[in-house]
Amino acid sequence: MSQPEPTPSAPHMTPEQFRRHGHEVVDWIADYWTRVDSLPVRSQLSPGDVRAALPEAPPERGEPFDAVLADLDRVVVPGLTHWQHPGFLAYFPANTSGPSVLGDLVSAGLGVQGMSWVTSPAATELEQHVLDWFAGLLGLPETFLSTGTGGGVVQDSSSGANLVALLAALHRASGGGTVRGGVRPDEYTVYVSAETHSSMEKAVRIAGLGSDAVRIVEVDGDLAMRPQSLRARLERDVARGYRPVLVCATVGTTSTTAVDPLAELGPVCRDHGVWLHVDAAYAGVSAVVPELRGLQAGVGWADSYTTDAHKWLLTGFDATLFWVADRAALTGALAILPEYLRNAATDAGAVVDYRDWQIELGRRFRALKLWFVLRWYGAEGLRAHVRDGVALAQELAGWARADDRFDVAAPHPLSLVCLRPRWAEGVDPDVATMTLLERLNDGGEVFLTHTTVRGQVVLRVAVGAPTTTRAHVERAWTLLREGHDWLAADFAESAAERARAHAERRAAAARAHEEAARVEVPAAQDETAAQASTQEGLAEGPAPAGTVADAGRPEADGDVPAEEEADAAVRGTGS
Repeated sequence: MSQPEPTPSAPHMTPEQFRRHGHEVVDWIADYWTRVDSLPVRSQLSPGDVRAALPEAPPERGEPFDAVLADLDRVVVPGLTHWQHPGFLAYFPANTSGPSVLGDLVSAGLGVQGMSWVTSPAATELEQHVLDWFAGLLGLPETFLSTGTGGGVVQDSSSGANLVALLAALHRASGGGTVRGGVRPDEYTVYVSAETHSSMEKAVRIAGLGSDAVRIVEVDGDLAMRPQSLRARLERDVARGYRPVLVCATVGTTSTTAVDPLAELGPVCRDHGVWLHVDAAYAGVSAVVPELRGLQAGVGWADSYTTDAHKWLLTGFDATLFWVADRAALTGALAILPEYLRNAATDAGAVVDYRDWQIELGRRFRALKLWFVLRWYGAEGLRAHVRDGVALAQELAGWARADDRFDVAAPHPLSLVCLRPRWAEGVDPDVATMTLLERLNDGGEVFLTHTTVRGQVVLRVAVGAPTTTRAHVERAWTLLREGHDWLAADFAESAAERARAHAERRAAAARAHEEAARVEVPAAQDETAAQASTQEGLAEGPAPAGTVADAGRPEADGDVPAEEEADAAVRGTGS
């Protein structure tokens, strides 16, 4: 451990200090990766615990770097959910890798602000070239290449990509009118399915259209958008005076990885002049594997396309790959050139300025980490990683299909499997499934999430981390079965206890009824004897008024038989 260093009044880290502490940071990261599987996947802290571990005021003077590293372990690590853990099977994978981290380190060290070509030509041209490489690796249409009418760019997220796709579509649909006069929310409409990511509706709100502009297109049994339903909705809206702007088709929906049929949706969009945007945030990168490209058949119809290298392609967040077939629509919607950004290269129209391809002005040199990853793994290494995840997920689905405790809830073409546990009759299945989920996550070995499929809660198991092996998937499957068995037994015991308690209450009520009957019947018999004695007295002659003999007579005109009086006495007990 290095000794504390004197803190100068202007504590800039020297290159030699950076070299030494940089080695320490790299060692810390390598040690973290080595031990991450020994940590609970999901943070065990309660709200406010991290802040409680921090001082109320910032330091007045700089501190030794050792203190910063120590607080990583003391404060930060306990408050992390470990996305690089082999038991992280939640959401979608969001994995990094050694080459990606080193590429990010170089990018951070260079500190490039690549908003325009002139601010660092390498930041722009390397990005153009890498995006062209990836377009080829994914089998995307040639219109998406920078050498054609379109091109690619690295966005911060697919949520941001969905927004800029919508803005480009509005620009094209309005003939540029939205740039000058803004949007007309009562005119334009956008089409999604119930399975489309929520970021598309958020984009509609940000663009100023409002949620009322969103049309929900019906899905089929596999939860994919129905082309005939889309056509019907488009025709109905056009007849009512609306102008359809964009259809968002999804390849690999968030809930189940359902795939919308691009080959059928494309002609529908063409016939109505509607921009077809493909959100393939999770699943798009799977197309590096040739045998999986059939999931995206018809992608040539797309006007824009997005997929996340930071999910399943070993590149740290953020690294969204976004392409358009017509870059003029995109830059027409987003370009603005103040005088202080003017330069000869831009004025000549000879270069791409990526500031016109995104919401923000500034941008990091994200292409470096993609370049590092691709050069380290090569195309074959990336294919092997995707194939491994798919194979493990398919094996898990096979185990579930062969087990009478679980159902596979939806098609699973890639590395996500949705499982619906089976529960005994009388058990609320949604409550039971969520209880199982929390039991698993609280255990610390795995972290899963849930969704709903056709109104029922299901468990999502998303494979994809480079550290996740068959042994980890087997362990998750064992925990699922053990958790199910424990809960099923607990539910059965609770049901049996309720049944026993119910039986005991019925038995107690029956005993009380019998006891009441035993208490009341002798009293009725005594009363009958008294009436008989009274009758004997009457036979001897009338008794004086107010004597005991009057108390035995009924108020009605006729005498009541003794048997009926006994019955009445018994009925009076409520039996």
